[in-house]
Amino acid sequence: MRHEYWPVFVELIVTPFKHAELIWGIVPLYFGWLLNELTSDKTSFRTAIQTGFGFLWAGAHWTCQHFGVRPVGALRWDFNALLAVNILVTLFVLFIGAAALVSGLRRKYPRYCSFLGQTRFSNYFMITIFPLQSNYLPWSWVRVTAIAVFAVPIWLAFHFGFKPLRK
Repeated sequence: MRHEYWPVFVELIVTPFKHAELIWGIVPLYFGWLLNELTSDKTSFRTAIQTGFGFLWAGAHWTCQHFGVRPVGALRWDFNALLAVNILVTLFVLFIGAAALVSGLRRKYPRYCSFLGQTRFSNYFMITIFPLQSNYLPWSWVRVTAIAVFAVPIWLAFHFGFKPLRK
């Protein structure tokens, strides 16, 4: 079975901007991604702070949506496996965000966790899963595949596109 992934990918990027209540959550992720791309390729505590803030911001937004009033246009919560996926992803993002932020502020990584300072491209994944986690689009394998298919081309474009601006 063959799918056209470009329209699915565009849908993931455009959906947050169609709903005003999602804009305050997605725009800081774009700024965080831009800031991360302008920093050095090397592991740094500054990047860990930026990544931690972005992850905590997204996780807080999703947590508010889990427990808040559902806006018009959002899908209804069903108590099924997808709710478990949303909650697990939210908890994972909050945990990694807190670990990265604390590591950056303390200027010390936990053992085997220095990767927290080199997560420049993590905001791409936060941005693409944002409408899924916000429950404005349902999780599906086609959407997950579209995220994976475009990860490398987007990374290459940003890596080489911003390379002249990095120190």
